[in-house]
Amino acid sequence: MQWNILASLLLAQHVAGQGGFNMLRFACSQLVVERTDPLVFPGKKYTPHLHQIVGGNSFNITMDPAQDPAEKSTCTSCSFVEDMSNYWTAVMFFKHKNGTFTRVPQTNNGGLVQKGGLDVYYIPQGKVTAFKKGFRMIAGSPSNTDPKAIQGKVCNRCWTNSGEGRGGGGFVGGAPCTGSDSAEIPADPKCKMIRQTVIFPHCWDGKNLDSPDHASHVSYGQFMGANGGGACPTSHPIRLPQIMYELMWNLTSFTDKSQWPTDGTRPFVYSTHSAGPSAHGDYVFGWKGNSLQTAMDARCANNADCPKGGIHFQRPEKYNGCTIPQQAPEKVDGCKC
Repeated sequence: MQWNILASLLLAQHVAGQGGFNMLRFACSQLVVERTDPLVFPGKKYTPHLHQIVGGNSFNITMDPAQDPAEKSTCTSCSFVEDMSNYWTAVMFFKHKNGTFTRVPQTNNGGLVQKGGLDVYYIPQGKVTAFKKGFRMIAGSPSNTDPKAIQGKVCNRCWTNSGEGRGGGGFVGGAPCTGSDSAEIPADPKCKMIRQTVIFPHCWDGKNLDSPDHASHVSYGQFMGANGGGACPTSHPIRLPQIMYELMWNLTSFTDKSQWPTDGTRPFVYSTHSAGPSAHGDYVFGWKGNSLQTAMDARCANNADCPKGGIHFQRPEKYNGCTIPQQAPEKVDGCKC
């Protein structure tokens, strides 16, 4: 499975003295798909582009920083009971030759089970400080047009079969955002899946839980890619767990190139109206109490109960059932929203 490959790659990068390596990797099903964005457009319905949101069911169009999702949520669409955080990204559309759009479905990845949604990683490197109540941040930018600006941070990878790790050349390349991975969404009929990766900054200024651009209070560190991040700059000295999103877009219904656009436009685009560089992820912290810090200190790993860290896995039928109605009601499957 791909997560075993990633874990091996990460382990190889951790030098003696850091005491080994463990990371959380777990599934989150879709809570809702709608045009809201409480970080960039708080209080606004029908924001410029569509998002898929996962996590705690207290998600709302305002997300007042004084309101703790861990206290307000009654369920989570993620597989750890203690995690009421919210995670969201843009969605992907296929553009038909006739100019209409269809939302690309999502699928499971590497043994995790979910309905749509995404996989979340918390990757520590040595001793890390967990996020604080009220913390939020964004990785990437919906207005970005420069592929180089997100190199090693946000990327897409083509898989040539419909199931990762099951033979037929599905898994290619090394760690996320290396090798053939690209900011642009690959446009090749051989691609049966696109794996999208969003890697967040892992260094914090130690003072601000947010910033006007939702990015200046955090920074990337010594290393790019999914490796725990390395040493932090003096301006942002506090090392956080490195968060990574992993999404699997299922292209198997769209591989007939005769149905692709003939006007020079790309067949796959994100809801930001871009074929790749504007991909981004949003994060609002909402773990209960001190549970994330305890889990990181206890070196909890993967997608299972961790008694020594005090976190508990819930079955897919439980977290799959945690949904909320659209707060910006509209059809989202057959439009470029």
